[in-house]
Amino acid sequence: MQKTKVTFLITGLNYGGAETQLVHLAVRLKKRGWDVQVISMISPVAYVEELKREGIPVYSLRMRRGVPDIRGLFRLVKILRRERPQILHCHMVHANLLGRISRIFFKTPILICTAHNIIEGGRKREIAYRLTDWLCDLTTQVSRAGLERYVQIGAVPCHKVIHIPNGIDTEIFKPDLEARTRLRKELGIEDKFVWLAVGRFEEAKDYPNMLNAFAKVVLERNDSVLLIAGQGSLMGKAKHLVDDLNITTHVYFLGVRKDIPALMNAADAYVMSSSWEGMPLVLLEASSVGLPIVTTDVGGNREVVIDGKSGFLVPPKNSEALAQAMLKMMDLPEKLRKSMGQAGRKYIKENYSLEHVVDMWEELYIEFTKNKGVNK
Repeated sequence: MQKTKVTFLITGLNYGGAETQLVHLAVRLKKRGWDVQVISMISPVAYVEELKREGIPVYSLRMRRGVPDIRGLFRLVKILRRERPQILHCHMVHANLLGRISRIFFKTPILICTAHNIIEGGRKREIAYRLTDWLCDLTTQVSRAGLERYVQIGAVPCHKVIHIPNGIDTEIFKPDLEARTRLRKELGIEDKFVWLAVGRFEEAKDYPNMLNAFAKVVLERNDSVLLIAGQGSLMGKAKHLVDDLNITTHVYFLGVRKDIPALMNAADAYVMSSSWEGMPLVLLEASSVGLPIVTTDVGGNREVVIDGKSGFLVPPKNSEALAQAMLKMMDLPEKLRKSMGQAGRKYIKENYSLEHVVDMWEELYIEFTKNKGVNK
């Protein structure tokens, strides 16, 4: 029996949450017998070798970020005509819109678009979603909050959008005492209270909010350190702010790391200061490791963090509230903090395990192929 071919189209392959989720889904589907390929609009900078090792080809449309290029559309159509996938599954706003437009030139039997954030740009993009909806079979949102907003603003009709969350491999992201001991020793932070943040230095993550809050924390708790893993266009400004706040000895800029599970085990708590979010993969990861969390109450964050049970939620853009919640977490007895982390891991295993989420996607694909008469 011929395998159903699924082609994933994404804006770019980098070490972000949406990209990581796509890679996990592609690899799991490949292992389950699906024919899978990945197309990146811009030249990929991550995951290419990992995907190729799994037998998943990766193509690039050779587009440049922020530069419209009609040639990218023609390259996409050429690939689709050659490969003839039964399903084109697009991720992130630019890929969603490009995938829809491509259907004018080559009618892929099934087109699914996934939005990974509650806000994917300005009103023009939301109108573009509405105007091109007829070219798409289904839009999915990674958070319930995102789904509700997209319906409310008219970006998608309520009968053509569903919620499918991100998923996490709870066997990779799990408590590991050996990794905790080793990494804390390597970083020289054995006797510190360690906060961790992982994410790109971009506007949505609002690192100035976090750093201003952490400066207030340091005034109360000089034994605290903040590890930040990631890179991005605003990293230089963040480093300057750390200098200005006089907390350079308390903040560690670690860059891009491939040992995130170990880093999470080395931490005592996780902090996120985003102004907006979809369904942050990193919160799922931190909860799965068993970290209690302090995060802003935006997007799907409250769908991951149970306020008062697995962490604390605070308003966005409020460094005072963020600082007070961080201090509250630090002042809790260690046993209570650990119980919050354990509650978080239990919740993730029950609701966001990767295998469960892949099951949801597989069931959706099969339902569409049957309804559309696409033979598997």
